[in-house]
Amino acid sequence: MSASDPTTERSGARGTFARIDRMWNRIERTLVGVLGAVALLIAVVQVFGRYINPAGAITWAEEVIVYIAVWAVMIAGSQLARTDGHVRPDLVLRLLPPGAQRWVEMFNCLVAIAFTFGMVWCGWQVVDTAQMLDQRSSSDLQFPLWIYYAALPTGGLLMLIRFVTRLLRYAFWFDPATMTVGRAIAHEAPAALTQSVVE
Repeated sequence: MSASDPTTERSGARGTFARIDRMWNRIERTLVGVLGAVALLIAVVQVFGRYINPAGAITWAEEVIVYIAVWAVMIAGSQLARTDGHVRPDLVLRLLPPGAQRWVEMFNCLVAIAFTFGMVWCGWQVVDTAQMLDQRSSSDLQFPLWIYYAALPTGGLLMLIRFVTRLLRYAFWFDPATMTVGRAIAHEAPAALTQSVVE
């Protein structure tokens, strides 16, 4: 009986990890797109209703559009965490060698994990309180506010998982060619500057 090859196991785990990540990305992007389309549809119906039949126009449209937009933003935060799209200063990071960038990025992930854990914890407390008090919106819709508030812990959990994933990538699958800041500046700099750096 031969022992299994550790490199094959790692590549197998990495391939599974990549497939799950691709499926998760598709689900999140689709969900954000559907939420945006629903918000747009409600807005269009409301605007036409105001002009065509003002008496029958829906009164709760703005409220629901806000709820949908908040959910979409919180879900999109996970995509930003995945693509490193959250706003952050990286001037100092660009001055560091790849090995040091790796450690700084891992520290950043730990801070982000702590922050998003706080979002989940505090958000859940708000949701739990809203459910306990049966809080509802003041409009005719009487929307249960715990559903609206649940966007915070849900978005926080999605980002938490992304930052844990990012931390694992930096800890175990670090690739200096693709995972460092400032190594490929073609998309950030004018063509003349890019040429002078290459030469």
